[in-house]
Amino acid sequence: MKAYTTREVADLLDMTPARVRSWARAGLLDPGRGPANRYRFSFQDLVLLRAARGLLDARVPARRVRRALAILKDQLPNGASLSEVRISADAERVLVRHGGVAWNPESGQLQLDFEVSELAGRIAPLAARATRAAEIEGAETDEWFELALELEAYAPAEAVVAYERVLARDPEHADAHLNLGRLLHEASRLERAEFHYRRALESRPDDATAAFNLGVALEDGERWEDAIGAYRGALELEPSLADAHYNLARLLEVRGARQEALAHLRSYRALTRRRGSSRRGTY
Repeated sequence: MKAYTTREVADLLDMTPARVRSWARAGLLDPGRGPANRYRFSFQDLVLLRAARGLLDARVPARRVRRALAILKDQLPNGASLSEVRISADAERVLVRHGGVAWNPESGQLQLDFEVSELAGRIAPLAARATRAAEIEGAETDEWFELALELEAYAPAEAVVAYERVLARDPEHADAHLNLGRLLHEASRLERAEFHYRRALESRPDDATAAFNLGVALEDGERWEDAIGAYRGALELEPSLADAHYNLARLLEVRGARQEALAHLRSYRALTRRRGSSRRGTY
């Protein structure tokens, strides 16, 4: 759901409306259209424009900004909360950090470094308005889900409301259960998080992420045996899930099952040699 007008974006980012429209016409953003065919921008569009403005302010030539922005557009996490993203960009490349993973090493030249949460804080007052507009306009299930994804970045309480709207319309929506469970988990509402992780698994039994997140919630609730069972279930679904091997190894070690713990730790090390891992935490 594209929530922000050209004027709102321009005011938030201290850019001219003409500059905002020019970036949209260049194809580096993916705005929707509202009344009178006017642009409507998403939070991810704002992140891209914030990076562009920083580079332009540093007098990087527009041609090179376009190239950096094109890279950033491809690398921003797809369909995920952006509140934990950090971006470092120079005239040549972009370094993005998200979920404990960094990619595209920075060149050490002119650098822009900002937290997306900084931008999120500036637009948080618009969150309630977006939710009210969705209510008034009678948004469909998919529209509520898109709105919830975007609200996660800067208004998690409003995102919870939006996911609840999705589930009121489609009680078997696995992604809504999974994402709502994660938000409630982050708010330390473990029982409700567990409920939604389990509902996600009921709707999509092969979802290893839901099984893993359930394990983390159970572990956070000090339900060790249940957590071990959930991690084992996650690994049955996805044996290459490195974080599940790590968390399971740690719990088994405490339980005295040293040999099994070592086997999982070896699997974790083998997997993380091939790709980075954030170890614990929900996805």
